[in-house]
Order: sequence, then C-alpha cells, then structure tokens
Amino acid sequence: MAKILVTGGAGYIGSHTVVELIAAGCEVVIIDNLSNASRKVLERLQELTGAEIPFYRADIRDRDALTGIFKKEEIESVIHFAGLKAVGESVEKPWEYYDNNITGTLTLIDVMRKHGVKNIIFSSSATVYGDPAFVPITEECPKGTCTNPYGWTKSMLEQILMDIYTADNEWNVVLLRYFNPIGAHKSGRIGENPNGIPNNLMPYITQVAVGKLQKLRVFGNDYPTHDGTGVRDYIHVLDLAAGHVKALSKLSPGSGLNIYNLGTGKGYSVLDIVKSFEVATGNEIPYEIAPRREGDIATCYCSPKKAKEELGWVAQYGIRDMCEDSWNWQSHNPNGYH
Repeated sequence: MAKILVTGGAGYIGSHTVVELIAAGCEVVIIDNLSNASRKVLERLQELTGAEIPFYRADIRDRDALTGIFKKEEIESVIHFAGLKAVGESVEKPWEYYDNNITGTLTLIDVMRKHGVKNIIFSSSATVYGDPAFVPITEECPKGTCTNPYGWTKSMLEQILMDIYTADNEWNVVLLRYFNPIGAHKSGRIGENPNGIPNNLMPYITQVAVGKLQKLRVFGNDYPTHDGTGVRDYIHVLDLAAGHVKALSKLSPGSGLNIYNLGTGKGYSVLDIVKSFEVATGNEIPYEIAPRREGDIATCYCSPKKAKEELGWVAQYGIRDMCEDSWNWQSHNPNGYH
C-alpha cells in the first residue's frame, strides 16, 4: 500500500495529523530530526493508534537520508511540516531559518521528483498575508509584506511550489494556510511542547496555570480592537489535523494547485482567550500589559468558506474545547514530554 511521508511528524501539528491519518486508514511514515520534538511522541503515537509507524530520525537537508527513505518506502504523497517556526528566533537567526526551511524543502522536492512523487501538502501560514488587505481573509486576499524571516520562508516556499507546478503540471500541490492552532489531543497524551519560554499564547497561559511561569505578558493593549488586544483566529489542532486528511482528496492526478485557509472564521482577542481559559478550567491567569511586539498586527481571522465548499471541511471545536484540551494536556504533562 502506498504511504504518506509526514515530515516533522513528531512535532505539535504533525503528531496530531498522524493520528488522524491513521484513523482514516492511511499508511504513514514519519521523518523528524527531533530538534523541536521528543522521541516520546513516537511511543505515544503508537499507544494512541495501535500502529507500528516507521520512523526515520533525519534532517530534510540530508539528501542521502531522504533518498534512502524514498528507495525503501513506497511513498505516494508528502505532507510537509518540517521547519523552524519561532517568529522571534527567526529575527535573531535568519540564516538558520532560510537554510533549514528553504534549503530543506528544495532538497525534499528534488528527491521527490527524482522518485516520481509529485504530490505535496505544504504547511503554510496566515503570516503570508502580512497585515491583511481585508478581514475576514479569503484565499484571494493578496499576499502581504511579511514582518519576519519565518514568515518570508513560508511566503517564498509557496512561490517555489507554485513555480514548480507551473513548470510541470504533473505536480499536485495543496498550500494550507493555518491560522492559530491551539488545543491538544482529547486523551491528553500529545500536545504542544515548546522549548523554553513559549512564543505562542496558549502554552504561555497553560504554563502560568501550572505554576511554571509567574504571569502572562500581553503585548499591547492599544490596538483598534474591542478590548485593545490583538485579535486572532484560533483553531483546534484536531480540526487542523482533520483538514489535512480532507486535503488528501485534492492530491488526485490533475487536481493541480489549490490553496486553503484553515481557521474557524471567528476572531478572539488575547483577553478573550484568557477569560475563556479561566471559565473553562477554573484557573485564574494573572497578566501584565507589555509594549507591542515588533511586527504584530491588530486583527487577523479568515473566511473558511472555500475549505468547506471544496474539501467538505468545517471546524468542529469551539474556544471552550480548545481551552479545556490545552489544560488537560498541560496539567497531566507539566513538563511536556520530559
């Protein structure tokens, strides 16, 4: 049976997607260099799925390792998550981000085509819209000026994949532009496990709730929003994972290039999330207002209409589920996988 190669499959979104793929009857192979993931994820994936999942510890920049995997495994499609993803770190380490994300993806695509594999789902981001021209953001919204090297790697890789499709129409490419994934698997066995102080809001909140951090820093309360804090489209990671399973239907021969937003279409502010978390879990979250962060925008949420019409995908989980499941994961794993 032909298999799906999941790059970065031990990471936060990758691991949840692997569970959904196996539940949908897919055969999965994982590659991950474990630079931002734990080997324990693999044990827990086996526990959750009951499947023996082939795993290769390798870097996507390692051409020989990739070639070996494509020779050994019968790969039909690739879901490409592997990449560095911390916005602040990308500003400090631009070379590392461009090398890992762009060089790695170019190497992956080259090995794919040399083995006749021309189906790819790419993990992109709403960051490619920059400060969006309009909200709710549709897929027709023009791509904007990115505000950090991480964002530019996503924008450039989208362009590279578009150009590759234009040059060779045998490719089937799906670009999934994620909004803000939060939450965790209902079992509490896998979830978001950032290294160091979290860059993202929900792991920061849960680490305050579990006593690892003293208080939440809210960056800016003078945005033109209902309470002055930034508004984002938060999506449950399980909904996001389900979106990848649905997107596989778009990797059939001749389907070409397709782009989808994956979000709920609802905007919540930072303080909305704090209050929702307090209500859902009974934990009080102390916070302080800090200056705005460079590159942050006021409001960003999507129209998920195209994904509904073309993929039959609709987000199932609301903000309460996202908060409860995030807390279920963190409270049972106060130190993540360590």
